[in-house]
Amino acid sequence: MIKINLLEQLKSETLSNHQQLEKNLIFKLKEMASLQDYLYILQIFYAYFGALEDQINKYIGADQLSDYAARRKTLSIKEDIVALNGIVPEKATAADLPVIDDVLKAFGALYVIEGSTLGGQVISKMISKKLELATDEGLSFFRSYGEDTMAMWDSFKVVLESHANTQHEADVITQAANETFQKFKFWMEK
Repeated sequence: MIKINLLEQLKSETLSNHQQLEKNLIFKLKEMASLQDYLYILQIFYAYFGALEDQINKYIGADQLSDYAARRKTLSIKEDIVALNGIVPEKATAADLPVIDDVLKAFGALYVIEGSTLGGQVISKMISKKLELATDEGLSFFRSYGEDTMAMWDSFKVVLESHANTQHEADVITQAANETFQKFKFWMEK
């Protein structure tokens, strides 16, 4: 039996789309000059991740990922927006999202969301410094798991890999991750 290295495949085959999205986000963060600019970034994330999580929730729950409830991001983004006196936007529509119609595609999309927590630690410090925020209010989404970020990422990777027992399954997860990156980039550019 051939051993599938899903994480290597995901990293290499999503690299281009990941980098394009990251470049777009970094540009927005560097251009950020006010609290309103930051709220706009949070609203982008809320609308996209909120709708994406709604789709993922149809296929992933505690049976597939025991700590899934702790991994949901929509509420923390909403709380950040409210804490900063912003307006919570409508969620994106299905046309703006990748097609998620099974557990493998849901895990591909969740790979993108969970991966965003790694950069969030650096981003939260950057935002706090740039906007001279006196408290941690409004930063819970980007701070995500705090000191537990790497442990949460590592445990997610174990569960993710357990869903790719064939090359076909690995390809479905990878394709969904790529589509999630692409669609999020388009959403951010709207």
